[in-house]
Amino acid sequence: MAERIAYRGMTPSEISTLSDQDYLKMLKSRQRRSVIRNSLKYRMLSEKIAEQKKSGSTKPVKTHIREAVILPSWIGMTINVYNGKEFQQLTISANMLGHRLGEYAYSTKRVVHSSPGIRATKGSKFTEVK
Repeated sequence: MAERIAYRGMTPSEISTLSDQDYLKMLKSRQRRSVIRNSLKYRMLSEKIAEQKKSGSTKPVKTHIREAVILPSWIGMTINVYNGKEFQQLTISANMLGHRLGEYAYSTKRVVHSSPGIRATKGSKFTEVK
């Protein structure tokens, strides 16, 4: 059975027809507050994304703003989000609505510990080689 993608009971095509004010009413209070009281950087990112979408360019938008809430007008866009070391490429889908960009651009890696060498004990891994 195919997965049905919906946000608060609405399909992505229905959500894309909503105005920003109607969509804000569907968000949780924390996300709604951050969008309403957005900073200058967040507004500049929104304008840059709107400009890219209007021109029809497929070039990804680069940003350091990890706390930006994903809006329906961004669906289908490619955004490069900075994770502290490099830019990670995200393609925005309907499943990501209402979340923040930083949730999808991980800033830490999984820790992989080394194993002791041949004929060694776990404790000898930490001793200095003579």
